[in-house]
Amino acid sequence: MKPVLIDTHAHLTDERLAGDISQVLAKAREAGVAAVINAGYNMDSSRAVYSLAGSCAPCYAVVGIQPSEAPQALGAELGEIATMLAHPKVVGIGEIGLDYYWNAHPKEVQMAAFVRQIELAKEFKVPFVVHDRDAHGDILEALNRCAPYPQGFVMHCFSGSPEFAEICVKLGGYISLAGPVTFRNAVKPARVAASVPLERLLLETDCPYLTPHPYRGQLNHPAYLPLIAERIAELRGLTLSQVAAQTTANACRVFGLKEVPESWLEI
Repeated sequence: MKPVLIDTHAHLTDERLAGDISQVLAKAREAGVAAVINAGYNMDSSRAVYSLAGSCAPCYAVVGIQPSEAPQALGAELGEIATMLAHPKVVGIGEIGLDYYWNAHPKEVQMAAFVRQIELAKEFKVPFVVHDRDAHGDILEALNRCAPYPQGFVMHCFSGSPEFAEICVKLGGYISLAGPVTFRNAVKPARVAASVPLERLLLETDCPYLTPHPYRGQLNHPAYLPLIAERIAELRGLTLSQVAAQTTANACRVFGLKEVPESWLEI
């Protein structure tokens, strides 16, 4: 039996994967991936991942509005996000945060949307998933301002330094690593993978984006998650089974999932 893994951040409702979800999940199961948490990033995608979670046993969802659609989080739409949280397979709010690379909306609008959704996550006692691109300082300012986080939070596709990761962990965060940790030139992600406490690490593909080495440039999917786990195991001097067992337990803890039995792979 392969080690059991959980892909904590994917986009299976993306048009490049949505037409073939059954086959994508079948390949994931063959690779040992027992569950996939799909992330919304605006109202349409949140509705899509909500629907998929309700109809597909291995799929869960986090719903939310990322900075590229920040104004949606400042209107009545957030009430629909709150309603979705009542579903048992909706396990958090996300992805939310700040993006100063694309800068689709003014920083103050992005920050208001981010903080409002953090507050909603705290109100409903669920974790939230952070999108952080070129905004480490302001992300940290918001996290400090809104702390504490009894349910925790996840730094999705973490791109910061080991020092920034340490601060996030102290605030109650989990560090989620994706395909870039496998890239040959990925010095900073490798340092993070080697230094973050194992009990605070999560694995994700962010598929269909960020395909790990040696398939970089191709379409990503959850079946590639073991490549990320194997690289982290190598960097930490551990076995794949050790990394899989702990990161799966971490995912269950932060997202409130029941313990993942190996039989999930037979669904």
